[in-house]
Amino acid sequence: MPRMRLTRLALAALATLATLAVLPRPAAAQVQVNIRIGLPPLPALVVVQPGVQVVQDFDDEVFVHGGVYYARRGEYWYRGRGPQAEFVRVETHLVPEPLRRLPPGHYRRYHPPPPPRAAEHKPDKKEEKAQRKEEDRERKEREHGQDGKHDHDHHDGRER
Repeated sequence: MPRMRLTRLALAALATLATLAVLPRPAAAQVQVNIRIGLPPLPALVVVQPGVQVVQDFDDEVFVHGGVYYARRGEYWYRGRGPQAEFVRVETHLVPEPLRRLPPGHYRRYHPPPPPRAAEHKPDKKEEKAQRKEEDRERKEREHGQDGKHDHDHHDGRER
C-alpha cells in the first residue's frame, strides 16, 4: 500500500506540473512610464549640430532627431512621436548616440547665440588717403571762400 500511495502522489505531482507548463505564465511585471512634456504644437527648434535640433527656451531638454522627439529629465530619457504626444521612458542605449553625447543640462532653456554681425566696413589705405585728400580739398575751398569773400568786401582797407 505505501507503494501505491507513493505512485499516486507522484502521478498527481506530474499532472500538476504538466498543467502548469500548459497554462500561460503571468508576464514579468513591467512598468511603463509615460509623461506629458507640454510642448506647443509647433515648438521653435534650433539646430545644435547636423541632424540634432533642440526646443528653444523650454524648461526641459527636448531634442528632435530623425523626426522623433526625445526628452532628457535627470538621468532618464523619454521618446515621443510628436511635440504633443505622450513621451515614453526608454533605455539610454535606445537613444541615438548624438543625443547621448550632449552635455546634460546644457540645453535647458536653450537660447541660440546671436547671428554674427557683419563686420563694420573699415576703409583700406587707398580709401583713407582718398578721404583725407577730399577733406583737405573741402577745407581749402572753405578757407579760400572766406578769404575771397573778405577780399571782395574790403580792398586796401576801404569799403566799396
